[in-house]
Amino acid sequence: MKTRILLAILAVVIAGLIAVPWVASYFYIFIFTEILILGLFAASFNLVFGYTGMLSFGHAAFFGVGSYAMALVLIHLEWPFLVSLLASMGAAALLALIIGFFCVRLNEVYFAMLTLAFGMMVFAIAYQWRSVTNGSDGLAGFSLGSFGLGLDLTLGNPAVYYHVVLAIVGVASVILYVICRSSFGMILRAIRQNPERVSFAGLNVRTYRLVAFVIAGAFAGLAGGLIAPFLRVASPELLHWSMSAEPILMAILGGTGYFLGPFIGAAVFVLLETWITSFTESWMLVLGVILALMVIFFRKGLLGTVVDWWMEVRK
Repeated sequence: MKTRILLAILAVVIAGLIAVPWVASYFYIFIFTEILILGLFAASFNLVFGYTGMLSFGHAAFFGVGSYAMALVLIHLEWPFLVSLLASMGAAALLALIIGFFCVRLNEVYFAMLTLAFGMMVFAIAYQWRSVTNGSDGLAGFSLGSFGLGLDLTLGNPAVYYHVVLAIVGVASVILYVICRSSFGMILRAIRQNPERVSFAGLNVRTYRLVAFVIAGAFAGLAGGLIAPFLRVASPELLHWSMSAEPILMAILGGTGYFLGPFIGAAVFVLLETWITSFTESWMLVLGVILALMVIFFRKGLLGTVVDWWMEVRK
């Protein structure tokens, strides 16, 4: 019965997401597109934080590099959209491999600070390497060509691009879910709880942490590859340390112990930001107070609190 209820709720949510362009204005199509992309970004972060126990303050580096890779490929090579997305994932995964090689050797606050340092280094490179990245102006003016796979899609149409993003994020989410539920994901959770015991069992903790870091970087790069055509620009702001705070907040807000938590956190974050900015210029203060209260009173995140409440009702 429980499984049937969950499947029914999931089916309703998916149907509602598919129907968004047919029932909502362009404004809300843009909002839901942003929610999907940032939700994938937060879910990729949750693989290293919620499942492996590594708090990264430089996750935006992979998000931003993915966006720059997409923009550069579209400008100079004019590859199909899907191939460009693979390039975004590959560039971000390579960067994650390099950064992760040094970072996974450290634990807790040292790991967090080193990822922050590497993230700021990547930001500085993008900001100053004007011949490639166009500096603070970012890369703009690129056009979306064919989608690939022989499909004739008008990617410049917000409704079409929303459905493309929905499909790609859906596939990526299924892959991430399978990874989290696999034996590999179980080992990651064991590493989060007690890395010493995992090491005593004969497993190389650093290797597993590095693989998780690279996978998370690849999916963050995929989200970055989707955000560049959405914003029509790849800018250094996408690499800044402040951008790394967003997936942290979204994951904690939704619930790091649940796979769908980061997506719910992303939806709440974006909708709150949109709603608050519509009636006050001091939106950051109001948003900060609301989010702080949510984190204080919903210790397990919004999804975790709802699940606990539902379990109590079922008793």
